[in-house]
Amino acid sequence: MKIGAPKERFKGEARVALTPDSVKEIHKLGHECLVEAGAGTAAGFADEAYREAGASVVADAESLWQEAEVVIKVREPSDEEVDRLREGQTLIAFFWPAQNEALLERCRATGATVIAMDMVPRISRAQKMDALSSMANIAGYRAVIEAGNHFGRFFTGQVTAAGKVPPAKVLVIGAGVAGLSAIGTATSLGAIVRAFDVRPEVAEQIESMGAEFLFLEFEESTDGAETGGYAKPSSPEFREKQLACFREQAPDVDIVITTALIPGQPAPKLWLEDMVASMKRGSVIVDLAAEKGGNCDLTRPDEKVVSDNGVTVIGYTDFPSRMATQASTLYGTNIRHMLTDLTPGKDGVIVHDMEDDVIRGATVTHQGEITFPPPPPKVKAIAAKPKEKVKEPTVQEKRASEHAAFLAQTKRQAILLGVGGAVMLLLAQIAPASFMQHFIVFVLACFVGFQVIWNVSHSLHTPLMAVTNAISGIIILGAVLQIGSGNWIVVLLAAISVLIATINIVGGFLVTRRMLAMFQKS
Repeated sequence: MKIGAPKERFKGEARVALTPDSVKEIHKLGHECLVEAGAGTAAGFADEAYREAGASVVADAESLWQEAEVVIKVREPSDEEVDRLREGQTLIAFFWPAQNEALLERCRATGATVIAMDMVPRISRAQKMDALSSMANIAGYRAVIEAGNHFGRFFTGQVTAAGKVPPAKVLVIGAGVAGLSAIGTATSLGAIVRAFDVRPEVAEQIESMGAEFLFLEFEESTDGAETGGYAKPSSPEFREKQLACFREQAPDVDIVITTALIPGQPAPKLWLEDMVASMKRGSVIVDLAAEKGGNCDLTRPDEKVVSDNGVTVIGYTDFPSRMATQASTLYGTNIRHMLTDLTPGKDGVIVHDMEDDVIRGATVTHQGEITFPPPPPKVKAIAAKPKEKVKEPTVQEKRASEHAAFLAQTKRQAILLGVGGAVMLLLAQIAPASFMQHFIVFVLACFVGFQVIWNVSHSLHTPLMAVTNAISGIIILGAVLQIGSGNWIVVLLAAISVLIATINIVGGFLVTRRMLAMFQKS
């Protein structure tokens, strides 16, 4: 079938749904690719690059819509583009059906099939088609870059001959895809990063990226995770506690990046005007929720506002488009994976299987009917299960538990030592002295090695690889003692043991050194 990508007409939109790389992959599915002349210019893809990849460059949009059987876009169709839709044609684009009911009805009337990339269900199999996450990842990264562009100091701390430069303090509100991307970028630039999210299960992810998670001393009846891993509205009591936390942070932080959104609702107001007023002059707020009204009171969509006290509030809504080449590459890959699912036979024939969770979930009109909203997917969405609340033991209970564990361990060791001693005495009566000498060394090496390794936490085995491998020194010690034996077989085996154990120790230290180097800043 013919897959066509027109030029985006939305003001300020620089992305394109088809790239030269995705053209090559779509050809492997048996499809033919069309692209409107100049469609990829703003994203850095020349018409000649499309021709070299095997695509046909069409002179104008009207010709492309007439020829293409599947039209792929970034933005939702304009009124003029809807008029070009025809029965049996398929449109794949961001659509936002819940916010565009009139547009949805117009598309239904054309008889065309519309697949909304913003409706791809968040299940494991669909991650490769999750265009929302792809764009959010770019938005989080770009938010930090924009903040740095308007911030008058370094992100990282420095000690120079001219004086000491303190690191920037960054607060990220919301730890979804965009928030985690912002955390990673700010951390890599050397900033001190703090983050907040209503979902307690993301604390581990935040801390693993080198940021501090801001906990609230407040217990909700349920956690803040909605189906699909999104946040849900919080109780008024929780909100007040949340705002109190932000007011405490406002005078201390230099940069605030807000990403909080609730599906189908305006963005919650989390950074109020009084918080902006308490921030230091020169501070920056980047509101990634500006398109839905913004998380900050002073946010103006598509504008940069400077408050009375010199705080810059950035409300741009086109962050992915500001990195059009990268955004187009990722979005083109998402589209290509969607086409792969729609072409199971790899023979260029589109099969719109409404029994498939992903295809059904993303389809909003089909065969003259509105199919939005979709039924719940058969496979559960990606969302961490709420952690069961476990009552923290008191200090006295902890001590009693530790004492009982110590007594139990001591009892086990005493029994083992008693049994081992009895076996040794028995063997000493019947075995020759030369055997007992070797056997004692073997038993001591096993006992000491087991005790040392067993008492190291399993979670520390990898970072302490060099230390735990040094236990091979026990083998070396035993082998060295045996090298003085008169038996040539024992001497040979002891020498081999020394060689292998030495390789193990040196290798452990080298591997650990390499692992530590991965976490060092260049």
